[in-house]
Amino acid sequence: MYQPPDAGRWTGRIDSVSDERAFRLHQRIRLLDLSQPFAPAERAAAFIGFACDEGVRRNQGRQGAKEAPAAVKAALARLPWHLPEGVVVYDAGDVVCVDERLEQSQTELGKAVARLLQHNMAPIVIGGGHETAYGHYLGVREALGTDARLGILNIDAHFDLRPYDDGPTSGTMFRQILDQDDQVSYFCLGIQRLGNTAALFADAETYRCRYMLEDELTAGPIEAAYEQIEKFAADHDAVMLTFCMDAISAAAAPGVSAPSPFGLAPSLARALIRRIVSHPKTISVDLCEVNPLLDEGGKTVALAAAFCMEALLHFQRLQPRR
Repeated sequence: MYQPPDAGRWTGRIDSVSDERAFRLHQRIRLLDLSQPFAPAERAAAFIGFACDEGVRRNQGRQGAKEAPAAVKAALARLPWHLPEGVVVYDAGDVVCVDERLEQSQTELGKAVARLLQHNMAPIVIGGGHETAYGHYLGVREALGTDARLGILNIDAHFDLRPYDDGPTSGTMFRQILDQDDQVSYFCLGIQRLGNTAALFADAETYRCRYMLEDELTAGPIEAAYEQIEKFAADHDAVMLTFCMDAISAAAAPGVSAPSPFGLAPSLARALIRRIVSHPKTISVDLCEVNPLLDEGGKTVALAAAFCMEALLHFQRLQPRR
């Protein structure tokens, strides 16, 4: 299921071959084959793709998100390099779901994420359906150990707390995690009333989930969200961020598995990403539900790539040590 990185994805405009101030990401990216031994890093991040939308299929969503890792990496390649001196960014390849084996592919993604964290690298997982988040969690938990208090911050229109009696989907993973791990808490930003039944709101209360509604975020001062994020992080030893692109208004992100007529503005989502990844307890990120097959002029893919770059630029663990 693991596929090493493909150098062919990292191409683009070249303004200079010698002046690093003119470089783009494709000129700085390094390839990392996780099937081979590699040394720990000091200030490094790694993209790892999760080419899977089996969870979306099971959840009766619009398939196509498995194409996102290749598309988003290609869009990232063209972006200018603005990272601090000394930072190294890797493409660590992809985990591919084969023959509808969602659970096995999530396990493989977890192994990849854990290996990156154990080598002091900041993983940025590019999904895939939001079932990506469960594999991401498995890797974080393996790297942290069983006793660490883990906070999961989810920017999403949906709780994704559905029952999984008939198996996991892209809408069940946070219920799965909370059922099996009493050292996890869950905070969702961007919840939409029209995207969740009353039963799901009741389930969120039962599981003691924290959440902020999309209209609270849109109408209120962003400092209120920042305050809640800080309080949540303070209660945990580590934080992982998972970002579902269907939290964004469909006008800005039409190419997703479940588009939202009411959703967050990209600038608001960017501010939340910056705040969360700049917290010293944030150790990893995933971005999910981009569907290139349903995109309009590539704008959802471009936005996803920009969000990934924002995470890179503001990751606290990549900043120069003082």
